[in-house]
Amino acid sequence: MSKLHELFELGQSVWYDNISRALLESGEMQALIDDGVVGVTSNPSIFEKAIAKSSDYDGAIRQLAQAGKATNDIYEAMALEDIGAAADLFRPVYDKTGGVDGYISLEVSPTLARDTEGTIAEARRLFATLNRPNIMIKVPATPEGIPAIETLIADGININVTLIFALSSYEDVMNAYISGLEKRLAAGQPIDNISSVASFFVSRVDSAVDKALEAKGNTELQGKIAIANAKVAYARFQQVFGNARWHALAENGARVQRPLWASTSTKNPNYPSTLYVDTLIGPDTVNTVPPETVVAFKEHGTVAITLSEGWKMPLGSWAPWPIWAFAWTKLPSSFRWLGSILSPKRLNR
Repeated sequence: MSKLHELFELGQSVWYDNISRALLESGEMQALIDDGVVGVTSNPSIFEKAIAKSSDYDGAIRQLAQAGKATNDIYEAMALEDIGAAADLFRPVYDKTGGVDGYISLEVSPTLARDTEGTIAEARRLFATLNRPNIMIKVPATPEGIPAIETLIADGININVTLIFALSSYEDVMNAYISGLEKRLAAGQPIDNISSVASFFVSRVDSAVDKALEAKGNTELQGKIAIANAKVAYARFQQVFGNARWHALAENGARVQRPLWASTSTKNPNYPSTLYVDTLIGPDTVNTVPPETVVAFKEHGTVAITLSEGWKMPLGSWAPWPIWAFAWTKLPSSFRWLGSILSPKRLNR
């Protein structure tokens, strides 16, 4: 049994933050499933790397280009084919876990980050086109994304809410999920077949906060704020999905919206390579792990429940620092918008 299987037994699912045609056709993705990976996340940057740095897509691209397809249409065709193939590969995982895992995530166009109706329309189209129960559509936690999430959950579409940095945004995300389920239940529709995750970005927070900490001479707090942010979010998750409002939905088969830890590779070479896996292990969570971090965790990662350990102490000890307000309010908000602004640029390069 691998360490990934051990994590699963503790209640944490490992999803692979990578996809490519080579992974799917070579048998490497199946090997990862056998080793304990139970889902996949994707984004435009991952597909850009897969397409630009290999010849695997050349024939299909040439054929579509000769047919007069636009660049974005060619990209979407390549992405949909890979996402569909991955969903078929992970379908046994979906069936075995009763729909808890086995999901493949595909992102709506980042250009729609501030367009509620556009996001809803594209998410519906992508979900219908792929026509598989183990597809998750990624929607950003922007102010415009929040009402889209509620509508899409009410539609019965699985949603991966992405670009969460701030705890205030997380409150909106959880409420959108629960409200969507309530609307669906009130309409007489089943809610026991819908899944959602709330994706908190981790290492990117430390990468930015660490610079501010160093400037203020608070180096002892470097590499800790992002973890504390995630731990406080997890504590809030337990509260929200343990209250009376939630129990009314759970009695009708609703699944909790699991926190998902994203951006979990370490950007600082001075930090342990498995820092954002080892410290964020707990029940009802997902960690979407990039390839190099999967290898590192299998080699020297620590399997133990850590999410519920010590989150109150950092809050109390860090509150007096001037960096606190910056790190927990202004920075996460700016990061959320930065993510939605940068992604279209990557798409259009």
